[in-house]
This record gives sequence, C-alpha cells and structure tokens, in this order.
Amino acid sequence: MISKEKRGVDMMQETILLNGTDLTIEDVEKVSRRRMKVEISKEAMERIALARQMVWDMASSDIPVYGFTRGVGENKDRMVVAKYYQEYNRNLILSHCLGVEPEASEEDVRATMLARLNTLLVGCTGIQPDVVTMYRDMLNYGIHPVMPERGSVGEGDITCLSHIGLAMIGEGEVHYNGVRMPAADALEKAGLKPVVLGPKDGLAIVSSNALSAGAGALVLKDTEDLIDTADILYALTLEGFRGNVTPLDEGVYRVRPFPGQARSADRVRRCLEGSYLWLPGVTESLQDPLSLRGSCQIHGAVRDALEYVKKYLLIQLNSSDDNPCLIMSENRIISCANYEPTPWVLGFEMLGLALSHLSRNTCYRIIKLGTPKFTGLSRFLTPADGRVLAYATIQKTFTSLDTEIRHLSNPATADYFSLAGEIEDHANNSPYVVKKTARIVDNLRYILGIEAMHAAQAIDLRRATRLGKGTRIAYEAIREEIPFLDQDRNLSEDIKKAYSIIKSGKILKAVMAAINDASVGQHP
Repeated sequence: MISKEKRGVDMMQETILLNGTDLTIEDVEKVSRRRMKVEISKEAMERIALARQMVWDMASSDIPVYGFTRGVGENKDRMVVAKYYQEYNRNLILSHCLGVEPEASEEDVRATMLARLNTLLVGCTGIQPDVVTMYRDMLNYGIHPVMPERGSVGEGDITCLSHIGLAMIGEGEVHYNGVRMPAADALEKAGLKPVVLGPKDGLAIVSSNALSAGAGALVLKDTEDLIDTADILYALTLEGFRGNVTPLDEGVYRVRPFPGQARSADRVRRCLEGSYLWLPGVTESLQDPLSLRGSCQIHGAVRDALEYVKKYLLIQLNSSDDNPCLIMSENRIISCANYEPTPWVLGFEMLGLALSHLSRNTCYRIIKLGTPKFTGLSRFLTPADGRVLAYATIQKTFTSLDTEIRHLSNPATADYFSLAGEIEDHANNSPYVVKKTARIVDNLRYILGIEAMHAAQAIDLRRATRLGKGTRIAYEAIREEIPFLDQDRNLSEDIKKAYSIIKSGKILKAVMAAINDASVGQHP
C-alpha cells in the first residue's frame, strides 16, 4: 500500500505503508532498488505492543519458552533468567554471526530487512517495538548492515540475519550514504540510538527466512521481466527466420488451455501485429524446428512455474515464520515449525528447471538463425561469405552459459546435514537456491542478448522492412546500441551492450508501451 507523507517543505514523498498482510513483490522492488521509504500502520504497531506485553507477562511466570526463558538449538534445556536477558540476547546475536563472503548487495540487504519487518508486523513474535522501528528507520535513513550472504542452511537464515542485529545494537559495520563505517557511527550520524535487547529479541532478529524471501522476491521480479523480454525476442527471431506463424493461432490454445503458454502466445501475436509474416505464402516451411514451433509452450512453462512460486512467496512475506509463535487471541506461545520454507523453496527449484528449458530452447533458436538450410540466409549471418566470419564462433559463448544454467538448475534443497546435536535434522538451503536462480536469470540475459543480435542481423540480411508493431520497436532499440555487423569486430563489446539492453529493461519498456495499445489478433 502506497501512501503520501509530508517530508520537508512542499515536498511529497511516496511511502510503502506496511501492515504485515499485503506486501507485494513490486513493493519489495521499490523499497530495495528505488529506495522508497516505509511506514508502519497504527494497527500493526498496536499488535506489536500487545504481543510485547504478553512476553513480559510470561517472563514473570514459570512457563518454559524456547529462545526466551530457555536457550536455543540443543541448548533448549538451558534456563535464561530475567537479569541476564540483555546479556543473553546480545550473546545470541554475537554467537550467530557466522556468515561468510561474499557480502550481500545493499539492495538484497534492504529486501531482507523489509521482508523481516513485514513478518514482524503480523504480531506473532513478541519483539519490542524499538526493534521494529529500528528496521523502519534503518531502511529510511539508508543504513545497510554489512551482511555475508553465505552460511545459512535455510531453515531460518540465522547465521546471516544476525549481522543485521549486530548493527542494530551498534556493533559491526554498515554502509551509510555509500560509505562503509562502524554501525555505531552511522546510527549517531542519523540521530538513532542502538537498541537495548530484551527477552526474545535476539531470536526474533536472527530466526526467520528473510534473507532468502527478500532476495527471492527480487529474483521473481527479474524473472517476470525476463520472460516478457523472451517473448519479444522470440517474435523478432521469427521475423529474422521467416518463421511459420500457424503455431500462434489462438484456436490451438483454446483446446489446450495452459495459462502460461496462452499468455506468451498472446504477447507474441501483439508484437507481430502488422508483420510481413502474416502475409499469404511468406514461408515455405510447413513446420519449423521445435525450438521455434514450441517456444510459447516453453515460455509458458516458465510463466506457470513463476505463478506457483509467487503464490507461496507472498504467503511467506505476509505471515509469521516465528518459532515460538505467539497466538495473542488465545494468550498462548507455541513451539512450532513455522520457519519451514519448503513449499516456496521447491518452487524456486522448479523455476530454475523451467528456465533451463528456456535457455536451451533459446540457444537452439540462435543456432538455427545461423544455419542456411533453415533460413535461406548466409552461414553464421555473414554479410560477405569468405571475407567476414561474423557469428562463426559465438556459439561457444552462449552454449557455455547454457551449461552453467544446466548445472545451476540441479536441485540443492535436499542436500543437508543433521545439526545442533542432531535435533535440527531438516533444512532447505533456501538462500543458495534463490541465489543460483538469480545466476540463471543473469546468464539468460546474456543468451537473450545474443539472440537479439542474431535476430536483428537476420532481419537486415533478409531486408525485411515490414516488421510487427512490437518487433519494430525491439529492432530499433537493438540497432541504437549495436550496428549491423558489416565487418568483423570485437563481439565481446556487442554482447555486453546486448546484455545491458536486456537488463536495463529498455526493450521491454518500449515494446510494452507500444503493444498495449495494439488491437490483439488483427493481422493484415
């Protein structure tokens, strides 16, 4: 939910209003990458206060509570007495600072802090309000703890999230206004005081799936943009290939109504509206290779996997993953397994496999574009056979990137040990699963960029001037950065430019603006 708040003289600052229930993937992207500020709803803060009072009421009782009046992990049998609450919780933070490099990016740290803040607002944690507002203030002031991103087995990202807690108590390091400095100095510069920890605070800070969930939200946003871009470039490849458009017929999607493939086919038809491909007798091919004929189905499978993961990750971002869990309406605190992220981690594994199919299929489309028997064009799309090598060797680059993707698509969530005196005998490796999915997406930006280079070259060699409403925009965006390959040059530079075009969203934004005004299904 976006609200407007007065910030300074005559200046309105958009904010994301958090309440623990309706955080979206788009909200995470806005806060983490665009540095949008956050506020907390009055109702959510009231829940936090009530839950905290419940914690204090239990502190004076003899009820054994995990991570509160008792220790954590195998130390669950160790008593924690009231006079040692601050010391114990500080020690809990310090003892769990176990992450190893590389360090998480500032945008991933912001996504992590936002994810944890929103789940705290559900009101099932019992954390003190000062810690909750510290999450908010660190986000709004741009104080980003230095947080290693490796070391968590993903059953609660305790070894990494502890570094955020370290910064909150004025220890460790942070990035503030682009400068790395001691956390205490940054808090002082921002006019903030370090948090004094109390009962249950340490466990609440370190024990959640916020690292994998926050970073995972950004991966899903990137994947959504990627698959939309892949549809556009497939349409451009069809024009360079002089492909058969009968597989795009709406009728075949009505009788096999998988939602993802229908959406991709609709996107491709929009891009190709007005294209020469719809003219009678354009193609002599009754059926193109599967890599072209079935692209909407492959892209659609990625879309369907993406929708599955989004459904369950949104539940994660808007619910409590605390153990123990406070049920305020029943005045109970319950040991549980709400930290278990298996449903959506399995979704990321599925998404990685789907993306590996997309990658391999794209590679075959590129190979076909450079093969004369399929296109009727010159070998490797050379403008001068025998004098210019053109794309004769580039296949090694994109296939090596695909090999990495194929390796990264192998599941990792089932690889774990039994830990903590063998009481913690299940895990998910969720941060690693999310991170390897992000690497798959990034490799695909290169591969799709190389497809864009080939498609534009094939269109030029074919002298195709009647392009679709969307594909013309895509072609022009490519040619603004990468000229026609008329003689051999350093193609690493072209690849880098193509990657940047994909990652920046330049093609996607321009094409979407054009085709959203198009009349779907109208072809000459």
